[in-house]
This record gives sequence, structure tokens and C-alpha cells, in this order.
Amino acid sequence: MSQLAQLSEAELEERFHITGRRAIALTLEGLARAGERFTVHFGQELMLTTLLAANAERGELVFDRGGSEILNRHLLDWGQCTFVARPEGVLVQFAVEEVRPVSYAGRLALVAQLPPFILRLQRRESFRILTPRSRPLDFQARVGAAEEAMTLPVHDISAEGLGLTVAPRLPRLQRGVLLQDGSFQLAEGTLPIACTGEVRHVTEVEGRNGVKSWRVGVSFLDLPPGAAHDIQRYIIRVERERSDLL
Repeated sequence: MSQLAQLSEAELEERFHITGRRAIALTLEGLARAGERFTVHFGQELMLTTLLAANAERGELVFDRGGSEILNRHLLDWGQCTFVARPEGVLVQFAVEEVRPVSYAGRLALVAQLPPFILRLQRRESFRILTPRSRPLDFQARVGAAEEAMTLPVHDISAEGLGLTVAPRLPRLQRGVLLQDGSFQLAEGTLPIACTGEVRHVTEVEGRNGVKSWRVGVSFLDLPPGAAHDIQRYIIRVERERSDLL
């Protein structure tokens, strides 16, 4: 049995989640001092920001407004949003429920309640598994201005992205292409996870029959709150099932 498969859900949360108001505030305050840039995802939109202050006593996180007033208004109307950054290759992600305008250090800013936890996942801890052939995963997404979504089989998956297999008859994807309105379902009966994907690499693969296809590595850009944790649970479940068959 792999080390990952031996982790309980409580151990998973202990290993990858930062919890407790003071610990969360200290972590975010450090990222604020470092000037770390975050991408804020809300609805189908996103904007860049930096954290300004985190206060454990008030339970508040203050962050900078975006460069577009239209996006700022949309964020205030939407409320719920997810922050994502990768300082030194470490995925840091958290979600807040409500955003309000505030005055901070003599200028306009935005404020929200501290998140209940922060997901912190180092690259070496971003476990990737091959998806089971008995229960294949599909990723549906649009490419560019295409009106219809493509359905692509998922070869492997991690909390940071997935690998797709693209057949010769489908448009060839290139690095930097965005897969928009994407979605995938981890298990039958569960809600689909919606996200945007970015193509990071493309590798040509030749099968035993001589037919060529492409293995496409995709990074998640805007996973909804809790989705990375759901993917980790899925990976553990698959690993345990495979260990039981050995």
C-alpha cells in the first residue's frame, strides 16, 4: 500500500490544511509582507491582487482592489471567491464567502472574513495517479471560440491538474491554450467540478498500432472551493482500491 493510501481524511487535512484563526492570519500576513501576487477567481472572471493585512482578532483579511473597476464591482456583487498563488512552487489556495469595500492606510481596498482553512500543497506532495480504466474520467471543455465542448479522456489527475489524451481527429492543442467552461465528474452521482484549464505541455504518443495521439498536460486555473480536497480524497480512494487488489 502506498504512503498516500495509508492517510486517513483527518491525516490528509492535518498534512495539507492550515487551520486556526491565528495560524491562518500569520500565514496570510507573511504572504502580504512578501508582496505575493494572488489570482482571485469568482464566477467566470478573475483578477490579480496582493494581500495587505490579516488580523486574527477581527478575523479579517484586507486585500488590494484590482486594476479594473468593472471587475471590482463584479467581485463585490458576487461575494464568494477563491484566492490562488504559487509562492516558490507551493500551491496556496483559500476561499472567502463575502467581500466588502474598506478604507485601509488612506486608500480604498477590499476586506473579507478570514478563510476557515488554507490549502498548502508542495509540488512534491501533489500526488498524481493514473485514472482507473474501469471508471474512466472525461474532461469537457471549449477551445477558443468553439461553440461546442470537446470530450477528452483523462489519463491522470492530481490536485493541480490533469493529463488528457487527444486523438488525431481532434484539433491539436498548444502550450498556453485555455480550455474554457471545463468540467469533470470524479464519481457517478457527484456534482461536476467546473474549472478553466491551461495547456502546459503537449507530447506526441504512438500506440502499438502505429496510430499517433497527443498527451496534453493541463493545469487548473480556478478550481472551486473544496475541489482540490475532493480530488485528494478521490486519489486516496483509487490508491486504496488498487492496493486491495494486490
